[in-house]
Amino acid sequence: MSSRDAVLGRIRAALADVPVDELPDDVPVPRDYRRSHADPGADTVAVFAGRVADYRATVTRTDRAGLRDAISVALTRRGALHLALPDGFPTDVLPSGGWEWRREPLDVPALDTLDGAITLAAVGIAATGTIVLDTGPGQGRRALSLVPDYHLCVIRAEQIAEDVPDALARLDPTLPLTFISGPSATSDIELDRVEGVHGPRTLDVIIVDLPTPEQP
Repeated sequence: MSSRDAVLGRIRAALADVPVDELPDDVPVPRDYRRSHADPGADTVAVFAGRVADYRATVTRTDRAGLRDAISVALTRRGALHLALPDGFPTDVLPSGGWEWRREPLDVPALDTLDGAITLAAVGIAATGTIVLDTGPGQGRRALSLVPDYHLCVIRAEQIAEDVPDALARLDPTLPLTFISGPSATSDIELDRVEGVHGPRTLDVIIVDLPTPEQP
């Protein structure tokens, strides 16, 4: 008997008592598993910032009023002057100066000539330090965050979920989702790290904190 026959035989044996008219949705699946690995009382945004930094990304925290300056500092530090700008990105926070903001349509050769791309995000995951893009407003199509060698991502503090289950509940599974955990990197069998193989080798993240409530 081949391994294939053995596996199929076990499947048939396991399904022997299942009615032929039963559908998968007829049997509820328990979902009482642990939904978060966060420490009780932990600052979700601080955990996210720390995990993102662990991936060798640069993290900046600011408020809405300081966002324009934070973007300017990040781009100046990287020497990025020519950037892809997706539709829906709020132009009122873009710094003035010598930057060129290139809008769609942009083919791959055009994207490859740019210094980087600036986008918003759909969700952040604190437990894993992951940013998720879903091609929504201000995020653009997947190529914008994969082809240029530099990615500057702006995410609001309230978009950051504690863990993966909470993050997935906020996302539309029918959309093309891109999960970004730090700059693109891989390693060979000798564990030599190579960056920038499957996406940008440099990632900057700006977290826009919630405004501080006014004191009575």
